[in-house]
Amino acid sequence: MLDSRQTVREFGSYLRIERSMSPGTVSAYLSDLHLFFESTGAVPEEVTSDDIMAYFAGRRNISKRTQSRILSAMRSFFNYLILEGYISDNPCDRVEAPKIGRILPDVLSVEDVDAIISSVDTSTWRGLRDRALLEVMYGCGLRVSEATGLRISEIFFDEGFVRIIGKGDKQRLVPLGDMASDALKAYLQARPAPDGPENSDFVFLNARGGRLSRISAFNLVKDRAMAAGVNKVISPHSLRHSFATHLIANGADLRAVQEMLGHESILTTEIYTHIDERTWQAAILSNHPRR
Repeated sequence: MLDSRQTVREFGSYLRIERSMSPGTVSAYLSDLHLFFESTGAVPEEVTSDDIMAYFAGRRNISKRTQSRILSAMRSFFNYLILEGYISDNPCDRVEAPKIGRILPDVLSVEDVDAIISSVDTSTWRGLRDRALLEVMYGCGLRVSEATGLRISEIFFDEGFVRIIGKGDKQRLVPLGDMASDALKAYLQARPAPDGPENSDFVFLNARGGRLSRISAFNLVKDRAMAAGVNKVISPHSLRHSFATHLIANGADLRAVQEMLGHESILTTEIYTHIDERTWQAAILSNHPRR
């Protein structure tokens, strides 16, 4: 009889090492699985589809999106048990996944982005850092973890690109535009000394000389949006969403945008074509003669 906690831990190692899943995804999967086994007292190799459906029936307060994520974690876990020879069938195959709509994120206009970036006071090294961080997150379409983890050794100013280590430790080359390049150069000239050799290569540092945190980046974006009078609920990811949308709207090739953003599937990138459709649909309907 398998011990659920031990088996889930081993599954986590499998996800990290063999599937190269991001730490965030692995953590969410393991949390969902631990909660399932703690709540039901089920034995991993004896779980049935009825057990899973009964579990969801008892958690009526969770959203369809959360239910879908939990089911995805379970399906992956039981596929792992099949791979290890513990079971022969996946009980999730007989559980219907909830139908969820695709959520289209709010998009900042180019004017919004300009206002947010221009609101930074660049008379101090912190201001130069904040300006560079915003320029890089928007101008390179980076995830917040990619931006705060950017290394000096991965910036190639003469060639005009940066090397990014994305989800699953996958590398990609991202073009570096003139505005982002100029902002980075200005900041690096004023950048304070790091607090130790372990932080010497990180581009963005905090006041103590350590690596800038994701939370600090979130707070920066919110504070600059407020200062610029942009009354939208935004986050660092809003800059990435907006950048991709602006690229598509200006005629960029979908495959090129997929490569730049580091999307594994082009279906993920296609969301930005739907956002643009929503824009022109609204414009047409607002001027429709039969509205």
